[in-house]
Amino acid sequence: MKKLLTSFAAFTALTAAATAADLPRRAAPPVFTPVPVFTWTGFYAGFNAGYGFDVSPRTNGATIVNLPAGSPLVVGPLAPSQAVFGGSRSLDGFSGGGQIGYNYQFTPGAGLVIGIEADAQYVDFGRNRNRFLLTPGFAPAANIAFVNPNGLSSLDFFGTVRGRIGYAFDRVLFYGTGGFAYGSGGGRQFGLPNNSTDDFRTGYAAGGGVEYALPTDSFLNFFRSSAVTFKVEGLYVNLDRNNRNNGLFAFNAATGASFFAPGFVGRRNDTEFAVVRAGLNYKFGTY
Repeated sequence: MKKLLTSFAAFTALTAAATAADLPRRAAPPVFTPVPVFTWTGFYAGFNAGYGFDVSPRTNGATIVNLPAGSPLVVGPLAPSQAVFGGSRSLDGFSGGGQIGYNYQFTPGAGLVIGIEADAQYVDFGRNRNRFLLTPGFAPAANIAFVNPNGLSSLDFFGTVRGRIGYAFDRVLFYGTGGFAYGSGGGRQFGLPNNSTDDFRTGYAAGGGVEYALPTDSFLNFFRSSAVTFKVEGLYVNLDRNNRNNGLFAFNAATGASFFAPGFVGRRNDTEFAVVRAGLNYKFGTY
């Protein structure tokens, strides 16, 4: 009987061990890693390039200054002549520079975004500002330079400090922007005398655009930032009125003598232009 009980116990143990071996092993539960939600919050810096267009309301027609016979400004037949200056559009050309800023998004994913941005831009405006023609058979006298008497403005550079507000749909941001603008330049580099100065002017800028965040591993992410964003933006800039040439239409580079066109003295013009540009931003901060 004792041997029977011992054999039964051994059989039961073997059966239990075999059954346990057939049961599935208890594995640790999988670790859930949430997918990060993109946010526009963070600092950024980048560069841009585009083209500027003159949008001022001034006339675009030619300006004619009549010169009497024997004028010391020209050489040619002893007869009356004319100096014809080209259209007054002078604020067209390349624009390029850089920007820095900060965005804050209230809710990740989709939501309101506010921010501030500052930029500085080089501009290639005014290349045709002093274009003129003389009556055929006439030429400028020695040391005489002709300049457009309309008091046109031009720029070497401009910049802005603007607020931004928009709405993000994940990686796409639509925004409006506006704020302070400044600019300078456009006088002496045209060979004009001192009454045409490279004065510093201030005003305002307003516009809007759309920005898209590329994947973090984009080949454009040279600086290993948390995101690279691409934007297309339009901006209107209006700087203070200026009084550039005061009707000056010619001067003697040797003696400094100035010659003024009747009816143009005191004419003032706004500096108004629009810029359409594209840019890249490198965002640093949260994902």
